[in-house]
Amino acid sequence: MKAVTLCFCLLASLLGPGAVRGSPAADGKPHDHDPGLAFGEAGQPGKATRTVTVEMTDAMRFKPSSVTVRQGETVRFVVRNSGRLKHEFVLGTEKALKEHYELMKKFPEMEHDDPNMVTVGPGASGEVIWRFSKAGKVDFACLQPGHYDAGMKGAVSVRKKQEQPR
Repeated sequence: MKAVTLCFCLLASLLGPGAVRGSPAADGKPHDHDPGLAFGEAGQPGKATRTVTVEMTDAMRFKPSSVTVRQGETVRFVVRNSGRLKHEFVLGTEKALKEHYELMKKFPEMEHDDPNMVTVGPGASGEVIWRFSKAGKVDFACLQPGHYDAGMKGAVSVRKKQEQPR
């Protein structure tokens, strides 16, 4: 319990006010999501336009390891753990994923409650519903210690929204 509390405090201090879900920002009001997630935001279940099933394996791979979406699209990721180990599906920039992975190596029992990630036990499934607001590349990875280094990562290619003809 002390490790979880210590890790939470460390993470909160690194991210700053309002970055931790439900924590008060400088204005004293709670925020529901991390404003630093510039590639998108938590999606509303009723607005998901499609579902993508992602399998996580003990071979330290995601199937599929790449997904293409449209800018502005809300996608429901159904994440299934077909292995015997705990795995995670975390959306983020490569830099943010690497930084979070380093924390996970120090605090492997860290618990998450963020809209861009889900931790899934062996044989179970979970979901992430995400709206991709910016074109470009968004990475995903499993940040359980050793898994990222073993290659458990992938990418979402977000295609630029087409302008409507005039």
